Amino acid sequence: MLAHVYKSSKRADTYVYLAARDDFDRLPGSLRSQLGALHFVLQVELTPERKLARENPRQVMENLAARGFHLQFPPSVAQDPMSDDWGTDA
Repeated sequence: MLAHVYKSSKRADTYVYLAARDDFDRLPGSLRSQLGALHFVLQVELTPERKLARENPRQVMENLAARGFHLQFPPSVAQDPMSDDWGTDA
């Protein structure tokens, strides 16, 4: 399954996967306005075995098949060890 990935201009580390390139009509209007302009990042072939940095590929594929889009939110502080205070002043 082919996915087209876009980065939100309004929400940091938020990405939208679309089943069809530039098919922004799939996104609900309220969501679309919250994301701002979407900038194309990459096109990727999804398989259940494919490793994705932050998402389960099976879940992405299910959402693309059912809705035509998948939303990837930023990692939570609990999941991101680099967000901890490491005791530096930098």
